[in-house]
Amino acid sequence: MSFSTLAGEGVSSKREFRVADEYPYDRSSPLRWIVSHLLRYKLLLATFVVSASLTNIFVSAIPRMTGLAFDEVLKSDPSTRNLLLIALAILATVLVRGVVDLANSFSIETIAQRLERDAREELAISLLGKSQTFHNRQRVGDIMARATNDIRQLNPMMNPGVALISESLVGIVVPLIFIASIRFELLLAPGLFIVAFGFALRHYMRQLNPVSGAMRHQFGVMNAGLTETILGIEVVKASAQEAQEQKKFFRNARGYRDYFVKQGRIQARYLPLLLLGIALSGAFAHGLYLLSRGELSVGSLVAYMGLMGVLRFPAFISIFTFSLVQLGLAGARRILSLIEEETELDENRAGHAATIRGEIVFDQVSFVHEDDLTQRREGPAAALRNISFKVEPGTTLAIVGQTGSGKSTLTKLVNRIYDVSEGKILIDGVDVRDWQLEVLRSQISVIEQDVFLFSRSIAENIAFGLGQAADLQAVKQAAQAAQAHTFIEDFRDGYDTVIGERGLTLSGGQRQRIAIARALLTDPHILILDDSTSAIDSATEDQIQQAINRVLEGRTTLLITHRLSQIRRADKILVLHHGSIIDQGSHEELLERCSLYQRIFARHEE
Repeated sequence: MSFSTLAGEGVSSKREFRVADEYPYDRSSPLRWIVSHLLRYKLLLATFVVSASLTNIFVSAIPRMTGLAFDEVLKSDPSTRNLLLIALAILATVLVRGVVDLANSFSIETIAQRLERDAREELAISLLGKSQTFHNRQRVGDIMARATNDIRQLNPMMNPGVALISESLVGIVVPLIFIASIRFELLLAPGLFIVAFGFALRHYMRQLNPVSGAMRHQFGVMNAGLTETILGIEVVKASAQEAQEQKKFFRNARGYRDYFVKQGRIQARYLPLLLLGIALSGAFAHGLYLLSRGELSVGSLVAYMGLMGVLRFPAFISIFTFSLVQLGLAGARRILSLIEEETELDENRAGHAATIRGEIVFDQVSFVHEDDLTQRREGPAAALRNISFKVEPGTTLAIVGQTGSGKSTLTKLVNRIYDVSEGKILIDGVDVRDWQLEVLRSQISVIEQDVFLFSRSIAENIAFGLGQAADLQAVKQAAQAAQAHTFIEDFRDGYDTVIGERGLTLSGGQRQRIAIARALLTDPHILILDDSTSAIDSATEDQIQQAINRVLEGRTTLLITHRLSQIRRADKILVLHHGSIIDQGSHEELLERCSLYQRIFARHEE
């Protein structure tokens, strides 16, 4: 399934990722958003409207013809030929209605499936284009609830929801026209019913709307809570907190159930069916009155009551179709709120695009996490303050400091995972904000301590940075250079071995070497190593160190590490403390003049 026909610009124009030839959806409101999706398929919509109208005309024509048959039978000399023609006309109407109904069902079902597909792809593209700051704020379970259940709710909203509502609207108008053709004053009972039905339906919708929205929200809360429990199952079991997590899930599930019960109570007080019963009684009494006065024939009375019976369909289906539509609109509102949420970064398609040489300059850089802007009572605390340094192309900069000093945050500013709050970062003399984002990131590789691997084959994980552009031979060469080829070949399926989610079926050293192979394959011009060997034993470290040395050759490298052997190899060392640089220089220089570096070095030597 292609992403090439998806969502338009909407209100928010900033995105880190977008596709060509995007369809311009109207995101000004959930209803307009849905309508703009439907208008992509005008032919199918026209087919549905025409076929739904014809179906209801045929349904209402049958009682009218039945009434004509009654009148013919009650004549003193009924015509067999006329009765046969009426019977054949009814049969033909039924057959044609069946064919038209097939077109009706096909068109609306296709529209519903395409709406669900397009909305899901639009949301996927939107999530890929959001910044890391946005994703840090979200609960994964709630996003998944919106991407699965809320998206899925759009399908039944259209079929049977909108489909039956549309048919019922036509199913109200067409019988009234046929009734008026029999005798105009017969519109009294159905007319009063329609007015009362409108008021009752309005009241019903006002009660149902907030419950539907709350139900979708509570489902997201329940799903997010369960996802957190599953993701943190190791902590839950280690802390023996299964009972507590069970109670939390049951509490959320009860809240979700309670909204269903509330919805059921609203539906139990649904009045239109009662109003229809009253209207049918009134219509029959009115018809008998006109019949007694000779102003209405028996056949016309039969046709009239048959047409009144047709009104039962729109009265009956409203109890659940409007509920489906409300749930769909509530889901659309949640989906749209996620799509429309502002993101801080833009891909900058017209930005600078060139091969990176590797010079990095930090010029009075300060950075404040967005969460600190809203969550700290005492005001935001800068993660980095007035950072300035320069890294020459092809050299290695080691960054050391205590936990929480801002080392990882500093490296995340280089490839614009975050943007600086003050100052600027230059790569080859160009502000990173002026670079085309894809060009910038494609030439920078990051190997972190907590390596993330996908639940795919080993070959796909190594080739991830290049996508479909990588061939197996290149993957194997990268694995050999990363000291990973031997253990990969030991697996029964070799490079086709599918690893578990997050790579947890592999050891820490194996994950690190696959990450190094992935970095080697992309041939980055700037490499960031974020404490990538801290959790590795000494024997494994020797193998990984050989791979890292191969990676460092000819590349500008930012190295976060506590391994003294790696620190010594760096051309320059940066010492961070509480978000500020307290010193920078070579290993020997820092040992002489920097007390914090001396303490860090002494502690690790011990």
